[in-house]
Amino acid sequence: MIDFELPTELALLRDTARAFAEGRLRPRERVSEAERGVGDELLRLHREIGLAGVGWPEALGGAGLGALAQALVREELAAADAGAALALDPLGAALDALRIFGGDEALERFAAPIVERRGARALLVYDAAPHVETHSGLARGTIAWVPADRLDLVVVLERERAYLVADALRFEARRGAGLRAAGASTLHIDGAPIVAEWVSTPGARAALAAARLEVAALLVGVARRAAEFSRAYALERVAFGRPIAHHQALAFQIADMAGAVEAARHLVIDAAWRIDSGLAADEACATAFVECVEASMFVAPRALQILGGHGFMQDHPVEKYLRDARALGLLAGGVDLSREDASRAIVASRGAIALAADDPLEGIEA
Repeated sequence: MIDFELPTELALLRDTARAFAEGRLRPRERVSEAERGVGDELLRLHREIGLAGVGWPEALGGAGLGALAQALVREELAAADAGAALALDPLGAALDALRIFGGDEALERFAAPIVERRGARALLVYDAAPHVETHSGLARGTIAWVPADRLDLVVVLERERAYLVADALRFEARRGAGLRAAGASTLHIDGAPIVAEWVSTPGARAALAAARLEVAALLVGVARRAAEFSRAYALERVAFGRPIAHHQALAFQIADMAGAVEAARHLVIDAAWRIDSGLAADEACATAFVECVEASMFVAPRALQILGGHGFMQDHPVEKYLRDARALGLLAGGVDLSREDASRAIVASRGAIALAADDPLEGIEA
């Protein structure tokens, strides 16, 4: 029998993350946006209750609970404030890239200093174009947008390699549309020394898969909260003598939104389970990312529409959910590249579908 219940340990972790998100992050989501950060107190509390180190190995002072545990926490935090969820995570997908490419040595050398300094951040940037050129051990180029105002380490991931830069990083502040609590900048890499480099196509694929899973979990949180908020509003708003949620047109919308969120979550759980089980997860993570982007962009505009004119006002957070969803879809290489990778993986693993040369109905009398 298939059991869809979370183990007790993971259920408690999810509940802890939800309590922190609802009690600490959500009440100050507009403040975090305005300040472009979460503040020292939230950083301290996030670490003290153990949420920061859920996926860190024990050598870094973490719990080492794996991809599923991290996905559960990220969904809960993003349901309160996706930008804050990014700002609170000092390593994010950079941790997975360091572990995949460099193992324990890379974690000790590059991840440990980030973990030890409160407020320090590392970020993985996927640069498929590439926009950053490397020559004679130096990196030079510009990343148009990163969700950060400052970084202590940047992991630049390409199709076949990853490299690290930590110095000669210049941040040109921008007023980003979404994820404002994490910051927003154009990143200029001005001849930065490459402090480490690894070449491995399988490693690059695995690191990108982990990055996509991170963003997919955040997208589920955003979509879930948009669906929940608009549903609650529709149950309170009365028109023609009854709550608007009881009118069939909106009731159908609410049902479709809930289904989209649930389907997206199960894809994230499946992809995380594959990573934790040591199975190939490239296709699962790419598919989860695509479908979570699609789900969030299905749910958030409809949530805004349910609120009508109120949805466009900052008196309600629905407009923020739409902005955050759109911004998240730009991370980890973006949705179009993820869709392309998913299609290639499906064709490679299952073979191309051959169309019959002959008419299968030929010779059959009507």
